Amino acid sequence: MTERTANAIANGILAAAVLGAGYAIVRSPSLRRMAAGLMLAGVTGTLPAWFSRELQEAWAASGRSRPQSRAAI
Repeated sequence: MTERTANAIANGILAAAVLGAGYAIVRSPSLRRMAAGLMLAGVTGTLPAWFSRELQEAWAASGRSRPQSRAAI
């Protein structure tokens, strides 16, 4: 078996697992509520943290110095 064939089989198995999990979540109200809660936590928690970290890294990569706050002026 070549690596390309192995990757194709693995992708097919993963796709089947995702479809099965999605079907189970859609059919079960408790799983649907849990999935919605996890999505909300991800959007309100990890997404802003990731965005803030990306902005800080981009600012540091630009080579500019950090702006001083107005209280220091």
